[in-house]
Amino acid sequence: MHTRDETSITPQVWGARPAGPGRWDIALWAPSTDSLTLHLGDAVPLPMLRGADGVHRARVQAAEGTRYAFSTTGAPFADPASLHQEAGVEGWSILRDPSRFGGGATASPARPFDESVICELHIGSFTPEGTFRAAAHSPNLKRLADIGITAIEIMPLGQFPGTRGWGYDSVLPWAPQHTYGPPEDLVALVDAAHRLGLSVYLDVVFNHFGPKGANLEQLCPEFFLDDSNDWGRKIDFRRPEVRAYVIGCALHWLHAYGFDGLRLDAVHSMEDPSDPHVVVELAQTIRQTDFGRPIHLVAEDSSNTVGWYDPAAGLFDATWDDDYHHALHVLLTGESFGYYKAFVKDPGADLRLALRDGQTLQGQPRAAGQSKGEPSGHLPPHCFVNFNLNHDHAGNRPKGERLISLIGADRALVAHAFLLSAPYTPLIFMGEEIGSRRPFPWFADYTGKIATKMRDGRVKQFEDLPGKGQDMIDPFDPATLSLAWPYATPEPGDAALWLEVTRTVLDLRREQLLPLFRSGRRREFQITPLGKRGLTALWHFRDGTLQADIAFDLGNPEPEPPPGYQPLYQLGQAGTPRFRLGRLA
Repeated sequence: MHTRDETSITPQVWGARPAGPGRWDIALWAPSTDSLTLHLGDAVPLPMLRGADGVHRARVQAAEGTRYAFSTTGAPFADPASLHQEAGVEGWSILRDPSRFGGGATASPARPFDESVICELHIGSFTPEGTFRAAAHSPNLKRLADIGITAIEIMPLGQFPGTRGWGYDSVLPWAPQHTYGPPEDLVALVDAAHRLGLSVYLDVVFNHFGPKGANLEQLCPEFFLDDSNDWGRKIDFRRPEVRAYVIGCALHWLHAYGFDGLRLDAVHSMEDPSDPHVVVELAQTIRQTDFGRPIHLVAEDSSNTVGWYDPAAGLFDATWDDDYHHALHVLLTGESFGYYKAFVKDPGADLRLALRDGQTLQGQPRAAGQSKGEPSGHLPPHCFVNFNLNHDHAGNRPKGERLISLIGADRALVAHAFLLSAPYTPLIFMGEEIGSRRPFPWFADYTGKIATKMRDGRVKQFEDLPGKGQDMIDPFDPATLSLAWPYATPEPGDAALWLEVTRTVLDLRREQLLPLFRSGRRREFQITPLGKRGLTALWHFRDGTLQADIAFDLGNPEPEPPPGYQPLYQLGQAGTPRFRLGRLA
């Protein structure tokens, strides 16, 4: 039996939360909505109490696991702050006590951030089953730990429309995608990773909602601005209730599941004139909360401003470094479409600058529309997350090819070894550790007008390519998801070589390079050309200098080691793509 209890309703703004044994406080901020009805299991619907603050509230008695939903005049809809969905974004929500999920049962590795060697993975395609439970028991998870990966970064989990997708179109960001499994299975995955010594970071999306199932747009227009960005309606972060929604969501993932950190998607698009900015307030709130373990925060910030990532600010540990990726990609492929255009003029020089200062674009004059950013060379190298591939840079192609499929295995392997040994924080994409050639095309579960609009937008993105995007893999074909599984058998013939290179370089990083990096920068790094498509990096630290020589072309010159050079690692031979690493006193 479900009964209403109108006494002592807390000043809650969002969601259904326990208020004592068998009691729940349920709230939804919707100031433009005059009346809101609560549906609770099979009981008679209950009118909610609308406060002067525009929040509709109810206190009810019900068992955990009871279904609930809201309605105005039409069909019932999910709680925008639902913690567990019965059957997708259009299904009912489920009353859940997050303290009963079991998060934190297995101790976190509690690693400092500068130990991070990250593998980004997508739950839906990490295993054939595409579930939390399957990922927790996957031998590929254990293998990542065995070869020296120290953290996994899981692509967004917030409930999105349909049964397959990348997760960046979530509309119920507090609830894990129902096709991946219930909250308890996600906790089991985090615990399994922790037992292997892996930290677990979660990618979260607070800059927009997906195009289908976002009931807040009609229910609470105050949540949004009148303007739109590339993904949908802009969010009005000036409002305290909106900030409470976003910050509360971040805290929920950390508290309930035991994650070790968050990666905030596209913070450059979270426009907010407030002081502090909502992103700053979010980081400050997390830093002021005792989780009993270190929490690491990384942002994707295409503005190339650096203030939030300076350790002195005490906000973020690092920012994703697209500049390194874009310059390397253009240097090795010659491609010039989309965001690669800004690096076409001299990708070698751009790559050298990124390897010297962390970012290429630092506010210096560039071609029209390409100038942005601030000087970044004063930040510690680990404040920049570098990658040769991630979900975007495979998926933002008509066929989703990986870098290895574009430039060949020899060049890709030396780039891989170089990435893992540089002083910046390295990130690989699932499957790179075995040299997987499996594509990772963008995929989603839409039909009708939404699918047509999204498909046309993707094709337009590729209009500079020879095929003009007409050869794009159909993102809405259910079979496209199966293409993205990176560990299909048989594994590549050179998988053992990729694993051995990864293990060897990461052993070296842990045992010799990390202590060197931690001694601190002694003076400006020096990055000089080596042949047409190669370079020599001299990274000067107080305890010595690390020298990296990388040559991507056949017949590149083989420089003589300088006096006092101590060889550490070599991959490839003279006259082939090669990488050499050594140390100078």
